[in-house]
Amino acid sequence: MLVLGIESSCDETAAAIVRDGRDMLSNVIASQIDVHRLYGGVVPEIASRKHIEAILPVIGEALEAGGVTLAEIEGIAVTRGPGLVGSLLVGVSAAKALAFALRIPLVGVNHLEGHLAAVFLDRPPEFPFVALVVSGGHTHIYLAERFGRFIALGQTRDDAAGEAFDKAAKLLDIGYPGGLVVDRLARRGDRSKIAFPRPMRGSPDFSFSGLKTALLMHLKQRAAPPEGEALADIAASFQEAICDVLVEKTLQAAVDHGVRRVVVCGGVAANSRLRERFTADASSRGIETFIPPPVLCTDNAAMIAVVGDHLLREGRADGYDLNAVSRWPLDAGPEAGCSSRKS
Repeated sequence: MLVLGIESSCDETAAAIVRDGRDMLSNVIASQIDVHRLYGGVVPEIASRKHIEAILPVIGEALEAGGVTLAEIEGIAVTRGPGLVGSLLVGVSAAKALAFALRIPLVGVNHLEGHLAAVFLDRPPEFPFVALVVSGGHTHIYLAERFGRFIALGQTRDDAAGEAFDKAAKLLDIGYPGGLVVDRLARRGDRSKIAFPRPMRGSPDFSFSGLKTALLMHLKQRAAPPEGEALADIAASFQEAICDVLVEKTLQAAVDHGVRRVVVCGGVAANSRLRERFTADASSRGIETFIPPPVLCTDNAAMIAVVGDHLLREGRADGYDLNAVSRWPLDAGPEAGCSSRKS
């Protein structure tokens, strides 16, 4: 089956062609980083307008790169939530129009399940596994029993890890996007230089708001803004605090549930120190770690096509009344947030 995936949940317009849920023929991503850098974060209205400009050229490029025509596409999978509603509506509208014109099935996909499915394009794990979904808007731990069946084991009580990285970069005035610039700067720093707190140890849930406050207070106590080596030490110490709690809680969840496989996904999973820590710490506990390549950690359409392929093979399809949703808990199941139904 050839599936066209479409993703527009935040600030990346993406389209991909995937065969049989495993073979990625193309994966085109149009980033808006340069547009939003001026504001230090994503501006929803601007993001929506940029999606409108990019959606058709990106789909055309994905078809060309994949060496297929629209007539060969057998199904369309589109992110319909969670995310920025204005951005989501652009992708959903394009997907519905194409499905109608081509008379092929359409299915709405949960963005978080897409992140979980990205690993199946690289090194597919066997179910069950424990999954950490960590990004700018989400920090969740799930027990994945199968596609469509996820049990929430822990989640952030306030800010997501990716948001904490973005806010830290803003406080340090080192640029945008925060996660990327902190990661680069931290490679030159001393990770043990500053004793930032590790919030909510002993709980399966996360909290990063206090960590941000600790960084703010540290900067206020300094006689002058940090530069050079001192700046790198702060970035490294802050990053290590986040990595510590993400790794510790995820691996403990795997141990508690007797699972020997862990999947780490989402934009923050591209962080080099987090990948290093998971690989080393999981191995020491006899747990196998699966992390997609960085390009499949950030928002992309290939991961959406993987889930779409699975849903379409189950006979699920959405009607032309498919709508975008800003919130859609992954553990609520496929029916909770969408109109997917057996065809």
